[in-house]
Amino acid sequence: MSGNGKLTAGASGPVSPAAGGTAPALAIEGLRKSYGPASPVLWDLDLSVATHEVVCLIGASGSGKSTLLRCVNLLEPADSGAIRLWGELVTGDGVDENLVRRSVGIVFQSFNLFPHITVLGNVTLAPQKVLRLPKAQALEEARALLARFGLADKADDFPDRLSGGQQQRVAIVRALAMRPRMLLLDEVTSALDPELVAEVLEVIAELAAGGMTMLIATHEMGFARDIAHRVCFLEDGTIVEQAPPERLFTQPQDERTQRFLRRITQAGRL
Repeated sequence: MSGNGKLTAGASGPVSPAAGGTAPALAIEGLRKSYGPASPVLWDLDLSVATHEVVCLIGASGSGKSTLLRCVNLLEPADSGAIRLWGELVTGDGVDENLVRRSVGIVFQSFNLFPHITVLGNVTLAPQKVLRLPKAQALEEARALLARFGLADKADDFPDRLSGGQQQRVAIVRALAMRPRMLLLDEVTSALDPELVAEVLEVIAELAAGGMTMLIATHEMGFARDIAHRVCFLEDGTIVEQAPPERLFTQPQDERTQRFLRRITQAGRL
């Protein structure tokens, strides 16, 4: 970390909670992101996530949920504002994006598995290449993760032999194999048939119970209600309202949140 508190290319390791002391796992201040001259995707967005907290992002498609996650993982550069991970600034020039991504994993709605590599190969590739784990250790840890999430018998299969739910679970295991301190989940059940959703949500619930810090964009309102410590409703690129799920879903204060939840209820999704 440089003298100005920024994680630079010269830093010696991934972002660590120890670096920020009692700082939140994630702190976002005044985040803005636009694509060209069109309306901004994110506008003056503020958000804080504590270590071990699970925060769910809800809102209509196009409200900025996915872009927010991509900015946190530095897949999209912020136009302005600050993002800090455990007290370390990760926005601006000179930040080592790869070091940030070693601490902050992301899983997308599309599985993005390498089709020509077995499940075990998919899970062990990055730990060996990026973390420099010996092959034997990477294999041992990968098999333990696969067994933990009911995939031990799929280790030697190729992704096209798996169901959608199994592929998504492998994608989550692959992210966990990098030993992240925070996990970002972007609509990870959207590409699944309804009968496969439950098995993926069970994996996420187990991670939450184990204390994994997570920021989750989801259309699964019942899941957000059950798993989240806090739910944030986004509209037009900003957080309109945030509260514990038992309050936000039953006593929303903002008229925009009320309108959104009425539509969700009428559609039978809550």
